Amino acid sequence: MTAAVMRWALDCLDNRKSVVLATVIETSGSVPGKVGARIAMSDLGSMWVGTVGGAGLELKVLDRCKELINRYSNPYGEVKTFGLNKGAKGYEVQPLDSLCGGRVTLSIEVMIPMPHILLIGGGHCAQALADSLDLLGWSYSVHDTRQEFCNSEQFPSAIQLYHSEVDDFLESMISEDSSKFSDILLLGHDWSEDQQRLLGLLKIYSNLKIELDGISAPRIGVIGSRSKWQEFEKQGLAIGIGQEMLDSVICPIGLNIGAQSPEEIAVAVLAQIMSNFKDIDPSKPNWR
Repeated sequence: MTAAVMRWALDCLDNRKSVVLATVIETSGSVPGKVGARIAMSDLGSMWVGTVGGAGLELKVLDRCKELINRYSNPYGEVKTFGLNKGAKGYEVQPLDSLCGGRVTLSIEVMIPMPHILLIGGGHCAQALADSLDLLGWSYSVHDTRQEFCNSEQFPSAIQLYHSEVDDFLESMISEDSSKFSDILLLGHDWSEDQQRLLGLLKIYSNLKIELDGISAPRIGVIGSRSKWQEFEKQGLAIGIGQEMLDSVICPIGLNIGAQSPEEIAVAVLAQIMSNFKDIDPSKPNWR
């Protein structure tokens, strides 16, 4: 059962779904679940597998898992001790209406999926990003209309390669799970292609009525100048894309660290994604 629970949890993370994993780490007396018993929950509390012993204890644990998966977008953990007797005492013990009389301590951990970034345009910046993504252990896929910039030799670690014309690419995105990618970065060599991709993607997500938040749908970022963005924004408004949706697009991408080379741009862009991913204020130092 433990292996099955862990496989299920890892599958959820691979599919970009957060997981809460509750594990029995200590027991005393008569208890329904032994050390190592596990239960995992995902899909905002609608699905779970495994058991920590059933009965009132499991109901309490499931309720707590549901609270955590709905409240936290970052990794989070806690240790809770339950007394299986309504008269259980101690400020660290939560009493349960039970006749078992034992005590169970559980570790409850929220796990969030690693980013999966879609690189649109397989040029120098995308290749520098791919190298850095490999070092971070994050996933990426690539789209380009040019075969020589979208192949397994250039991007050996890519999860998926979308070598297709822009219209065909957008058609494929309609059937994709909206949460498949955490971020979509438009890095194309041709501004008109990037404009077509951007407006097409925004139309898709507008029709789905979901926000670009990096969870239910990807954040979208565009490399380029403010004047380039102003033209994209103007064209978006002209075809009925809402201002709020347009305002959620990041342009230019990357933290302002004076990056110039593709490798420096990769550092700036991934640092920005990490600050969103970890809910960190990039204006504050993260050392002590």
